[in-house]
Amino acid sequence: MTTSFDRRSLLAGSLVLGAGSMALPRLAFAQGAGSRNLLFVLLRGAADGMAMLAPVGDPGFEALRGASLADYDSAPRIGSFFAVHPALAEIAKSAQAGEALFVHAAATSYRERSHFDGQNLIETGGTAPYATKDGWLNRLAALINEGAPAPLRALAIAQAVPLALRGAAPVSNYAPSALPQASEDLMARVSQLYAADGELGPLWSRALETKAMAGDDTMRNLNDARAAGELAASLMRDAGGARIGMIELGGWDTHANQRGAFARSARQLDALLAAYKAGMGAGWADTMVVVATEFGRTAKLNGTGGTDHGTASAALVMGGAVRGGRVVADWPGLADAQLYQARDLAPTIALESVLAGAVAEHLRLDPARAMARLFPGRSDAPLTGIVRA
Repeated sequence: MTTSFDRRSLLAGSLVLGAGSMALPRLAFAQGAGSRNLLFVLLRGAADGMAMLAPVGDPGFEALRGASLADYDSAPRIGSFFAVHPALAEIAKSAQAGEALFVHAAATSYRERSHFDGQNLIETGGTAPYATKDGWLNRLAALINEGAPAPLRALAIAQAVPLALRGAAPVSNYAPSALPQASEDLMARVSQLYAADGELGPLWSRALETKAMAGDDTMRNLNDARAAGELAASLMRDAGGARIGMIELGGWDTHANQRGAFARSARQLDALLAAYKAGMGAGWADTMVVVATEFGRTAKLNGTGGTDHGTASAALVMGGAVRGGRVVADWPGLADAQLYQARDLAPTIALESVLAGAVAEHLRLDPARAMARLFPGRSDAPLTGIVRA
């Protein structure tokens, strides 16, 4: 695994820093057909990218995070500059196998520190909080559905459809329940009741299909990350499964005792992705996972061993076709004068360009059109070179 830094190439939109196709018959920029899968994992609460992927090669890191430096003594490295948090052991193995890459010092266009506003922007893809009503994943589904013989299945593994998936394109959600199972007689009666309804009938049929794909699991909620990853795979790996999926993980707002709190959340993420990868089986070759958060944390630990709301963080892209084993970063440095507003890791790459570039390459969409549809009003070029040619 290598690391290199080239600002000019990065700003030109090329992938430079190492440390599904859907059936679209009427779109000239689409290629192929089949069953490529995309899973978006949103880390709610502002995950600390400098803990996830520590810049141990930067002399400023010890000055800012000396109390946590020992955590990375034997941690997996990407080149000599970055160390993967030890709680992300399975993700690190995927990176070493060339199937995962990190994008560091990335941020959306949001520059304030409200979780609500930041999450609104990363989900809607808008340029200002609450200015856009639908989500970028829903617009992605709509883009793929144009000219397709039938709409693809887009699914949230959640109690309710998150904002990123809301919009005009049809979507659904699934989550295990602690409620008693309905009787077969009741299910049959409801099916008869909805059969002639043009709107409720298809929705009910799709809900039954999703329930059948989930199988007879014993889950009562989504708290077990490994089981949640297995569930997501069961809902996406088969021919009739979801092609776009989304799942959320909370617990990343580490204002105090970050070393312990971050490690617990990181282990959950690692378990979820490891189970999802294993569950996808042969489908992993056509699968991409994108992991992102609303913003980062302060560069320096606070008086309680935590971090406060910051700006730039790290994103993760995994998949069987990902050109991994690298870090994508125009590293800004950690000296006092290099920090954003004298407190945060400075953003040097637009997270929107990462998201648009990753999904466009994976789903074989025109990158410029994907950027314009998913994140309108941006001048950033979508990131390229994420997927192996």
